[in-house]
Amino acid sequence: MDITVVICTHNPRPDYFDRVLNALQVQTLATDQWELLVVDNASSLSVAERIDVSWHPHSRCLHEPKLGLTPARLRGIEAAKGETIVFVDDDNVLAAAYLERTANIARRYPMMGAWGGRIVGEFEQAPPAWSKRYLPLLAIREITADKLSDVLPPHETTPCGAGLCVRRSVAERYARSVVQDAKRMSLDRQGKLLSSGGDTDLALVASDLGLGTGQFVALELTHLIPAVRLEEAYLLRLIECMGYSHMVLHSLRNPLPDRSLPRYLFHQLRALLMSPQDRKFFYAEHRGKNFALADLHSELGDIDIIKQKTYPTTQLSSRMTSNNV
Repeated sequence: MDITVVICTHNPRPDYFDRVLNALQVQTLATDQWELLVVDNASSLSVAERIDVSWHPHSRCLHEPKLGLTPARLRGIEAAKGETIVFVDDDNVLAAAYLERTANIARRYPMMGAWGGRIVGEFEQAPPAWSKRYLPLLAIREITADKLSDVLPPHETTPCGAGLCVRRSVAERYARSVVQDAKRMSLDRQGKLLSSGGDTDLALVASDLGLGTGQFVALELTHLIPAVRLEEAYLLRLIECMGYSHMVLHSLRNPLPDRSLPRYLFHQLRALLMSPQDRKFFYAEHRGKNFALADLHSELGDIDIIKQKTYPTTQLSSRMTSNNV
Protein backbone atom coordinates (compact mmCIF):
# COMPACT_ATOMS: atom_id res chain seq x y z
CA MET A 1 0.00 0.00 0.00
CA ASP A 2 1.53 3.33 -1.10
CA ILE A 3 -0.51 5.78 0.99
CA THR A 4 -2.74 5.86 4.04
CA VAL A 5 -5.06 8.85 4.46
CA VAL A 6 -5.87 9.50 8.12
CA ILE A 7 -8.77 11.82 8.96
CA CYS A 8 -8.96 12.65 12.67
CA THR A 9 -12.30 14.19 13.57
CA HIS A 10 -14.19 15.38 16.64
CA ASN A 11 -17.84 16.39 16.16
CA PRO A 12 -17.31 17.33 12.49
CA ARG A 13 -19.50 19.87 10.76
CA PRO A 14 -21.59 17.65 8.40
CA ASP A 15 -21.50 19.83 5.29
CA TYR A 16 -17.74 20.34 5.58
CA PHE A 17 -17.06 16.67 6.26
CA ASP A 18 -19.12 15.62 3.24
CA ARG A 19 -16.96 17.83 1.03
CA VAL A 20 -13.79 16.33 2.53
CA LEU A 21 -14.97 12.80 1.69
CA ASN A 22 -16.27 13.80 -1.76
CA ALA A 23 -12.84 15.21 -2.63
CA LEU A 24 -11.23 11.93 -1.64
CA GLN A 25 -13.72 9.98 -3.73
CA VAL A 26 -12.55 11.72 -6.92
CA GLN A 27 -8.80 11.36 -6.33
CA THR A 28 -6.86 10.42 -9.47
CA LEU A 29 -4.81 7.84 -7.56
CA ALA A 30 -6.46 4.43 -7.89
CA THR A 31 -8.08 3.25 -4.66
CA ASP A 32 -6.05 0.03 -4.70
CA GLN A 33 -2.95 2.16 -4.02
CA TRP A 34 -4.21 3.89 -0.88
CA GLU A 35 -6.31 3.25 2.20
CA LEU A 36 -8.66 5.51 4.11
CA LEU A 37 -8.84 5.64 7.91
CA VAL A 38 -11.41 7.84 9.66
CA VAL A 39 -10.59 8.25 13.35
CA ASP A 40 -13.59 9.31 15.42
CA ASN A 41 -12.10 11.17 18.38
CA ALA A 42 -14.76 11.01 21.12
CA SER A 43 -17.50 12.62 19.03
CA SER A 44 -20.91 13.12 20.64
CA LEU A 45 -22.54 11.16 17.80
CA SER A 46 -20.87 8.23 16.09
CA VAL A 47 -19.13 9.37 12.92
CA ALA A 48 -19.22 5.85 11.46
CA GLU A 49 -23.02 5.87 11.57
CA ARG A 50 -23.39 9.07 9.54
CA ILE A 51 -20.83 8.65 6.76
CA ASP A 52 -20.61 6.27 3.82
CA VAL A 53 -17.12 5.22 2.76
CA SER A 54 -18.23 2.00 1.09
CA TRP A 55 -16.95 3.42 -2.21
CA HIS A 56 -13.42 2.77 -0.97
CA PRO A 57 -12.35 -0.90 -0.80
CA HIS A 58 -9.67 -0.19 1.83
CA SER A 59 -11.53 2.06 4.26
CA ARG A 60 -12.05 1.73 8.00
CA CYS A 61 -13.67 3.82 10.70
CA LEU A 62 -11.77 3.72 13.99
CA HIS A 63 -12.67 5.06 17.41
CA GLU A 64 -10.29 6.86 19.78
CA PRO A 65 -12.02 7.57 23.13
CA LYS A 66 -9.24 9.73 24.57
CA LEU A 67 -10.02 13.32 23.60
CA GLY A 68 -7.29 15.11 21.67
CA LEU A 69 -5.85 15.34 18.19
CA THR A 70 -2.59 13.73 19.29
CA PRO A 71 -4.22 10.52 20.62
CA ALA A 72 -6.31 10.40 17.44
CA ARG A 73 -3.22 10.73 15.25
CA LEU A 74 -1.51 7.98 17.23
CA ARG A 75 -4.49 5.70 16.66
CA GLY A 76 -4.26 6.36 12.93
CA ILE A 77 -0.51 5.75 12.84
CA GLU A 78 -0.94 2.47 14.68
CA ALA A 79 -3.51 1.22 12.16
CA ALA A 80 -1.91 2.58 8.97
CA LYS A 81 -0.51 0.21 6.35
CA GLY A 82 0.77 2.76 3.83
CA GLU A 83 4.41 3.71 3.39
CA THR A 84 3.36 7.38 3.37
CA ILE A 85 0.72 8.72 5.77
CA VAL A 86 -1.32 11.77 4.75
CA PHE A 87 -3.14 13.58 7.56
CA VAL A 88 -6.32 15.31 6.37
CA ASP A 89 -8.36 17.47 8.75
CA ASP A 90 -12.14 17.27 8.71
CA ASP A 91 -12.27 20.66 6.96
CA ASN A 92 -9.62 19.97 4.29
CA VAL A 93 -10.70 19.53 0.67
CA LEU A 94 -7.86 17.97 -1.31
CA ALA A 95 -7.29 18.83 -4.95
CA ALA A 96 -8.06 15.82 -7.15
CA ALA A 97 -4.41 14.97 -7.85
CA TYR A 98 -3.18 15.45 -4.26
CA LEU A 99 -2.63 11.78 -3.47
CA GLU A 100 -1.17 10.93 -6.88
CA ARG A 101 1.31 13.79 -6.60
CA THR A 102 2.13 12.82 -3.02
CA ALA A 103 3.02 9.32 -4.23
CA ASN A 104 5.23 10.84 -6.96
CA ILE A 105 7.02 13.06 -4.42
CA ALA A 106 7.60 10.07 -2.15
CA ARG A 107 9.30 8.21 -5.01
CA ARG A 108 11.22 11.19 -6.39
CA TYR A 109 12.58 12.41 -3.04
CA PRO A 110 13.48 9.29 -1.01
CA MET A 111 15.29 11.39 1.61
CA MET A 112 12.22 13.56 2.22
CA GLY A 113 10.61 12.66 5.54
CA ALA A 114 7.72 15.14 5.82
CA TRP A 115 6.11 17.51 3.36
CA GLY A 116 2.99 19.49 2.51
CA GLY A 117 1.79 22.09 0.06
CA ARG A 118 -0.36 25.13 -0.68
CA ILE A 119 -3.34 25.74 1.59
CA VAL A 120 -6.02 28.04 0.22
CA GLY A 121 -8.74 29.39 2.49
CA GLU A 122 -12.43 29.22 1.61
CA PHE A 123 -14.33 31.50 3.98
CA GLU A 124 -17.94 31.21 5.04
CA GLN A 125 -17.92 35.00 5.09
CA ALA A 126 -15.38 37.44 3.69
CA PRO A 127 -12.53 38.17 6.12
CA PRO A 128 -12.66 41.71 7.53
CA ALA A 129 -9.76 43.88 6.39
CA TRP A 130 -8.08 43.95 9.83
CA SER A 131 -7.95 40.13 9.99
CA LYS A 132 -6.02 39.49 6.79
CA ARG A 133 -2.58 39.70 8.36
CA TYR A 134 -3.65 37.03 10.87
CA LEU A 135 -4.95 34.50 8.35
CA PRO A 136 -1.74 32.40 8.57
CA LEU A 137 -2.94 31.53 12.10
CA LEU A 138 -5.71 29.59 10.32
CA ALA A 139 -3.23 27.44 8.36
CA ILE A 140 -3.36 29.44 5.14
CA ARG A 141 -0.14 28.84 3.19
CA GLU A 142 0.55 30.60 -0.09
CA ILE A 143 3.74 29.28 -1.67
CA THR A 144 4.92 30.14 -5.17
CA ALA A 145 7.96 27.84 -5.39
CA ASP A 146 8.96 24.52 -3.88
CA LYS A 147 10.76 24.80 -0.54
CA LEU A 148 13.15 21.99 0.37
CA SER A 149 15.34 21.70 3.44
CA ASP A 150 18.47 20.85 1.44
CA VAL A 151 18.17 24.39 0.05
CA LEU A 152 16.55 26.32 2.92
CA PRO A 153 16.76 25.98 6.72
CA PRO A 154 14.31 23.35 8.08
CA HIS A 155 12.19 25.95 9.90
CA GLU A 156 11.33 27.51 6.53
CA THR A 157 10.32 24.21 4.95
CA THR A 158 8.36 22.57 7.78
CA PRO A 159 4.78 21.85 6.64
CA CYS A 160 1.72 22.35 8.82
CA GLY A 161 -0.86 19.75 9.75
CA ALA A 162 -3.40 20.29 6.94
CA GLY A 163 -2.47 17.73 4.29
CA LEU A 164 0.71 16.77 6.14
CA CYS A 165 2.54 13.86 4.48
CA VAL A 166 5.05 11.81 6.46
CA ARG A 167 7.04 8.66 5.87
CA ARG A 168 5.88 5.67 7.87
CA SER A 169 9.28 5.53 9.61
CA VAL A 170 8.87 9.15 10.77
CA ALA A 171 5.34 8.56 12.04
CA GLU A 172 6.33 5.43 13.95
CA ARG A 173 9.34 7.14 15.53
CA TYR A 174 7.10 10.04 16.56
CA ALA A 175 4.52 7.65 18.04
CA ARG A 176 7.14 5.85 20.15
CA SER A 177 8.52 9.14 21.46
CA VAL A 178 5.35 11.10 22.17
CA VAL A 179 3.68 8.49 24.41
CA GLN A 180 6.60 8.85 26.82
CA ASP A 181 6.38 12.64 27.07
CA ALA A 182 3.38 14.34 28.68
CA LYS A 183 4.35 17.72 27.20
CA ARG A 184 4.29 16.36 23.67
CA MET A 185 1.00 14.56 24.30
CA SER A 186 -0.56 17.88 25.35
CA LEU A 187 0.26 19.60 22.05
CA ASP A 188 -2.55 20.15 19.52
CA ARG A 189 -6.32 20.43 19.75
CA GLN A 190 -8.22 18.87 22.64
CA GLY A 191 -11.93 19.40 22.08
CA LYS A 192 -12.50 23.18 22.23
CA LEU A 193 -8.99 23.84 23.56
CA LEU A 194 -6.97 25.62 20.86
CA SER A 195 -3.54 24.21 21.69
CA SER A 196 -1.36 23.43 18.68
CA GLY A 197 2.12 22.37 17.59
CA GLY A 198 1.69 18.60 17.43
CA ASP A 199 1.81 18.66 13.64
CA THR A 200 5.07 20.61 13.70
CA ASP A 201 6.50 18.22 16.29
CA LEU A 202 5.61 15.30 14.03
CA ALA A 203 7.15 16.94 10.95
CA LEU A 204 10.34 17.83 12.84
CA VAL A 205 10.90 14.17 13.69
CA ALA A 206 11.94 13.90 10.03
CA SER A 207 14.79 16.31 10.77
CA ASP A 208 15.59 14.39 13.95
CA LEU A 209 16.10 11.32 11.76
CA GLY A 210 18.26 13.19 9.24
CA LEU A 211 15.51 13.36 6.64
CA GLY A 212 14.33 16.45 4.77
CA THR A 213 11.15 18.49 5.00
CA GLY A 214 9.46 20.41 2.22
CA GLN A 215 6.51 22.29 0.78
CA PHE A 216 5.43 21.72 -2.82
CA VAL A 217 3.40 23.96 -5.10
CA ALA A 218 1.96 20.89 -6.85
CA LEU A 219 0.11 19.89 -3.67
CA GLU A 220 -2.96 22.01 -2.99
CA LEU A 221 -5.92 21.80 -0.66
CA THR A 222 -8.76 24.08 0.37
CA HIS A 223 -9.24 24.85 4.06
CA LEU A 224 -12.91 25.48 4.87
CA ILE A 225 -13.15 28.25 7.46
CA PRO A 226 -16.39 29.04 9.32
CA ALA A 227 -17.34 32.59 10.24
CA VAL A 228 -16.59 32.16 13.95
CA ARG A 229 -12.88 31.74 13.23
CA LEU A 230 -12.69 35.27 11.90
CA GLU A 231 -14.00 36.84 15.08
CA GLU A 232 -11.45 38.86 17.02
CA ALA A 233 -12.14 37.00 20.27
CA TYR A 234 -11.48 33.64 18.61
CA LEU A 235 -8.25 34.77 16.95
CA LEU A 236 -6.97 36.29 20.19
CA ARG A 237 -7.61 33.05 22.07
CA LEU A 238 -6.01 31.13 19.23
CA ILE A 239 -2.80 33.16 19.20
CA GLU A 240 -2.53 32.94 23.00
CA CYS A 241 -2.85 29.15 22.92
CA MET A 242 -0.42 28.96 20.01
CA GLY A 243 2.06 31.12 21.92
CA TYR A 244 1.93 28.66 24.80
CA SER A 245 2.09 25.54 22.65
CA HIS A 246 4.90 26.76 20.44
CA MET A 247 7.03 27.65 23.47
CA VAL A 248 6.53 24.10 24.75
CA LEU A 249 7.41 22.81 21.28
CA HIS A 250 10.54 25.00 21.22
CA SER A 251 11.62 23.59 24.59
CA LEU A 252 11.66 20.03 23.23
CA ARG A 253 14.69 20.71 21.04
CA ASN A 254 16.16 24.02 22.28
CA PRO A 255 17.17 25.79 25.50
CA LEU A 256 14.50 27.96 27.09
CA PRO A 257 14.82 31.69 26.35
CA ASP A 258 15.53 33.91 29.32
CA ARG A 259 12.94 36.23 30.86
CA SER A 260 15.34 39.05 31.65
CA LEU A 261 14.37 42.68 32.26
CA PRO A 262 16.05 43.94 29.02
CA ARG A 263 14.07 41.41 27.00
CA TYR A 264 10.86 42.49 28.73
CA LEU A 265 11.58 46.17 28.04
CA PHE A 266 12.36 45.43 24.41
CA HIS A 267 8.99 43.74 23.96
CA GLN A 268 7.21 46.64 25.66
CA LEU A 269 8.90 49.11 23.30
CA ARG A 270 7.86 47.05 20.30
CA ALA A 271 4.26 47.02 21.56
CA LEU A 272 4.19 50.81 21.92
CA LEU A 273 5.07 51.20 18.25
CA MET A 274 2.17 49.04 17.11
CA SER A 275 -1.39 49.91 16.22
CA PRO A 276 -3.94 49.20 18.99
CA GLN A 277 -5.23 46.19 17.02
CA ASP A 278 -1.80 44.66 16.53
CA ARG A 279 -0.92 45.37 20.16
CA LYS A 280 -3.82 43.16 21.32
CA PHE A 281 -2.48 40.23 19.33
CA PHE A 282 1.10 40.89 20.38
CA TYR A 283 0.15 40.86 24.06
CA ALA A 284 -2.03 37.75 23.65
CA GLU A 285 0.79 35.80 22.01
CA HIS A 286 3.33 36.83 24.64
CA ARG A 287 0.88 36.11 27.43
CA GLY A 288 0.72 32.53 26.17
CA LYS A 289 4.50 32.32 25.86
CA ASN A 290 4.99 33.68 29.39
CA PHE A 291 2.49 31.17 30.80
CA ALA A 292 4.52 28.42 29.12
CA LEU A 293 7.86 29.77 30.36
CA ALA A 294 6.50 29.95 33.89
CA ASP A 295 5.31 26.34 33.73
CA LEU A 296 8.49 25.08 32.07
CA HIS A 297 10.85 26.88 34.45
CA SER A 298 8.75 25.73 37.38
CA GLU A 299 9.17 22.13 36.23
CA LEU A 300 12.92 22.72 36.31
CA GLY A 301 12.76 24.23 39.79
CA ASP A 302 14.01 27.53 38.39
CA ILE A 303 12.08 29.67 40.87
CA ASP A 304 14.22 32.81 40.57
CA ILE A 305 13.34 33.24 36.90
CA ILE A 306 9.58 33.33 37.50
CA LYS A 307 9.34 36.11 40.08
CA GLN A 308 6.91 38.12 37.96
CA LYS A 309 4.37 35.34 37.51
CA THR A 310 0.77 36.51 37.75
CA TYR A 311 -0.88 33.09 37.93
CA PRO A 312 0.08 29.96 39.90
CA THR A 313 1.82 27.26 37.90
CA THR A 314 -0.68 24.89 36.32
CA GLN A 315 -1.32 23.09 33.05
CA LEU A 316 -2.24 24.72 29.73
CA SER A 317 -5.74 23.28 29.84
CA SER A 318 -6.44 24.87 33.21
CA ARG A 319 -5.11 28.25 32.17
CA MET A 320 -6.85 28.39 28.82
CA THR A 321 -10.11 26.81 29.97
CA SER A 322 -10.34 29.49 32.62
CA ASN A 323 -10.18 32.00 29.76
CA ASN A 324 -13.14 30.28 28.07
CA VAL A 325 -11.20 29.04 25.06
